[in-house]
Amino acid sequence: MKHYLAKYFQFDDFRPGQRETIESVMEKRHTISMLPTGTGKSLCYQLPGYLLTGPVLVVSPLLSLMQDQVEQMMAMGEKRVIALNSFLSTQQKAQALEQLEKFKYIFISPEMLGIDSVLDRLKKLAVSLYVVDEAHCISQWGYDFRPDYLKLGEYRKKLGQPLTLALTATATKEVRRDIAEKLCLEEWNEVVYSVDRPSISLALEQASSFQEKLERTADLVKLLKGPGIIYFSSKKVAEQTAAHLREKGSKNVMAYHGGLDSESRILIQQQFINGQLDVVCATSAFGMGINKDNVRYVIHFHMPMQIESYLQEIGRAARDGLDSIAILLYSPGDEQLAYQLAEAELPDQYQLERLFGFLVDHHIPYHSLSERAEELSMMCGFTEIQWRIVEEYLTNIKDVHYKTDLESMQRLIENRLSVKKQKIRSMLDWIQTKECKRAVILEMFNEELTEKPVNCCSTCGIYIEHYKETESSIEHKETVMDWKSDLASILLISERIE
Repeated sequence: MKHYLAKYFQFDDFRPGQRETIESVMEKRHTISMLPTGTGKSLCYQLPGYLLTGPVLVVSPLLSLMQDQVEQMMAMGEKRVIALNSFLSTQQKAQALEQLEKFKYIFISPEMLGIDSVLDRLKKLAVSLYVVDEAHCISQWGYDFRPDYLKLGEYRKKLGQPLTLALTATATKEVRRDIAEKLCLEEWNEVVYSVDRPSISLALEQASSFQEKLERTADLVKLLKGPGIIYFSSKKVAEQTAAHLREKGSKNVMAYHGGLDSESRILIQQQFINGQLDVVCATSAFGMGINKDNVRYVIHFHMPMQIESYLQEIGRAARDGLDSIAILLYSPGDEQLAYQLAEAELPDQYQLERLFGFLVDHHIPYHSLSERAEELSMMCGFTEIQWRIVEEYLTNIKDVHYKTDLESMQRLIENRLSVKKQKIRSMLDWIQTKECKRAVILEMFNEELTEKPVNCCSTCGIYIEHYKETESSIEHKETVMDWKSDLASILLISERIE
């Protein structure tokens, strides 16, 4: 394996979990691999791709993540790679499907995989490895509800049940079992590495009010060596804080959230990766799959809705293994926002009763709901996520019994809300614990802390000065920014000339 690693990637050694995962795949064993964020999970399917005969199909949740992977592989000289997603025009997609035999690595969104014409075309290729990235999205107990992910097992069967690799950074034993069940794996091997990141200090700070939290954030941005990411549960507060930081003298700061158009989001990602931004004020989607190894701090302005989300987000720091810090700012009552968000993600009783009342009055069969999606969503006030949940549940029911189906769906929503609330309570317990915060997290994943790192957590004690911006790092950053600015100017001039 080391021979092939050097031959195809010019690396001397594997990172934790990579070799075990690759060997498991090459032994033709279905594999669920839980490796820490930033340990190079993509190598776990790229290397087997060179050794297996057929194409590798990679199901990925985010367009930006797909594009980033494709561009990285092309930059390393691999030209037999393509992403099938909504970035392609109708003509480009038709052309790509015609020439699909030419590609070794095919990245695809779960939604695109669900299109019959695309799936039929893939059936003819004899896929050698079926990869599911960010596999926790499959699980009904995972923290990102994607109905199309729940069908990946069904699609896998239609593709002839190829060898399967599911990759994730955070999945409890329960979630890993759920992943295997949803992918219709009868037998599988698990490669599970610790969720602990010793190089990241876990800090908790109390703030008595929103304003105090805002001012503390500004102080931390000035104090800490960057670059850094600040996470928010609100697009509006992310924008407000970015503006506040700029007012306080932090120039290279931008807000990133789902309300921006795709071009703006991609631009901000690239600016951050290339060192043109020091801080990004972001909602949770930012950072997934972003290949930046020198993030030095992650601040949570709002309380995450579960410990898995927290671990995913702080894991965007210290990918180079150097010391970094994660700071969660907590104000008493912050959990109420988390509870509100959990309830807002799911349709409420009034919305469901209104929907079923309309379905009964007009005798509408469930299989035709998608044809009236816009009308029903507006009438019942469904958000996009709420409608996806309703449509996914109802269109899988064969015999329509309106009253029974309404009661059944209400029970489903109550159960999902109960799980979400329990996750929030666990997060709050972690915030309030007086025990070692690192040890408590590991206990949640059935692990034990054997050796505490220096600057372990705020309970054990952290020397904040260790993470402070120094004059030498400021000078280095300015030098880097100067040549990057000069290069950007040259490129802009050349574009104008052309």
